[in-house]
Amino acid sequence: MGKRLAQIYELVGARDLIEVAILAVAIYVILRLLGKTRGSSVVRGLGIVTVGLFLLAQVVIASFDLTELSRVLDYLLTTVLIGLVVIFQPELRRGLTLLGRYHMFRYFGSDHDPIADKLADAAEALSRECVGALIAIQREFSLDTYVETGEIIDSEVSAGLIRSIFSHRSPLHDGAVIVCHGRIRAAACQLPLRQPPEGSSPHVGMRHRAALSLSEETDAILLVVSEETGRISLAVAGRLEAVPRDNLSRRLADLLSARASDTRTAAQAA
Repeated sequence: MGKRLAQIYELVGARDLIEVAILAVAIYVILRLLGKTRGSSVVRGLGIVTVGLFLLAQVVIASFDLTELSRVLDYLLTTVLIGLVVIFQPELRRGLTLLGRYHMFRYFGSDHDPIADKLADAAEALSRECVGALIAIQREFSLDTYVETGEIIDSEVSAGLIRSIFSHRSPLHDGAVIVCHGRIRAAACQLPLRQPPEGSSPHVGMRHRAALSLSEETDAILLVVSEETGRISLAVAGRLEAVPRDNLSRRLADLLSARASDTRTAAQAA
């Protein structure tokens, strides 16, 4: 067996080393990616065991030249991989979602907007925890009047900061966060409040009513997270739109990139 391994070592060339390096990097990236998903320890454990057993089997097959066993192993590996994909489909889906948010991949899409991504990350986290939130994003119409009613922050937009502001223990969680020119201008801001629209659900809360009111008076985009249900909504031009979590970043980017007049016209036509 030792002689056989020595012969294999002598036959390894530069091309083989490059292939091994590419495979190693791919496995490393996949493990890092799965490490950010729920059940990551189970997925990584099974992945390491599968890869380890496969490599060990390949060494044994190459040492004893077991051609038929090699074919059986290939079929078995394919079956195991398909089974892992089926069993861990939720974890893989979440991992792919996180992969799509990496900076080096975002530039391949035309809907890239770092502010939209950060706001979406914060809203999704708050939604999962059923923490209420109200965020007003200024466009052409100035929101300085409402900024003056809150606490000035003047900070870069970050998902962690927004989550901290709307935490129940935060003294700033009541009211709205106002984002102007890509920065958080103020928190705990008071927005106009109107009566619920006719025919609307009786469960429309104060955050949703405030979002509708400000979206009617200005061209701002209002992002609302329901404290009761965790539902995420966007208010634009007096209309409230429920948005799925996995589509929030794209929808926000589309609204932020569109002209305010075009958005209002589209909303009124709908």
